[in-house]
Amino acid sequence: MTRLLGIDVGTRRIGLAIADTGAAAPAGAVSSAASIRPLATISRGTAARDAATIARVVEEQRIDEIVVGLPLIMAGTEAEMARSTRAWAEAVLTGLGLPVCWRDERLSSEQAGARLRPPRRGRAGGPPSAARRDAHRASLDREAAAIILQAELDARVSRG
Repeated sequence: MTRLLGIDVGTRRIGLAIADTGAAAPAGAVSSAASIRPLATISRGTAARDAATIARVVEEQRIDEIVVGLPLIMAGTEAEMARSTRAWAEAVLTGLGLPVCWRDERLSSEQAGARLRPPRRGRAGGPPSAARRDAHRASLDREAAAIILQAELDARVSRG
C-alpha cells in the first residue's frame, strides 16, 4: 500500500488530503479501491515554516509520495500562479526526499464547492460570520486537495 499526500497550494492556505492505495494492487500499480480523505488546512507562511509543517505531516502520516495541484489556466498552460506553486514546491518539498508529481487542478475548487454545503448562516439568519467563512474556505481547500488526489489516482488506473 502506498500513501499519497495531496497538496492544494493557495496564496493564504494549503489544503492537504491523504490517499491510501489499495493493498491488493501489484507493485507499482494503483487499485481502484484507493481510500481518499481530506486531512487538514494549514495557513501558508514562510517556506521554512511550511516545510516544517509538511515534514511533520509526512512523518506522522507515513507518506510515500506527494501530489501537488498545478493551477494551469483554462488553455492548459502555466501562468504566474503555476510558476509560484512550482517555486513553493521547490523551496518546501525538496528536502523531504520523496517523489513529487504534478496534477492539473483546473476547476478543483469549483468541484469542491459543489461537493460541500454552503457556509451556515449567522445566528440571526444573516450572512455567515467571518469565522464561519474562514472555516468554509479551509474545508474547500482540503476537499480540493482530495479532488487533486482522485484525479491523480484515476490517471494512474487508466494508464494501468
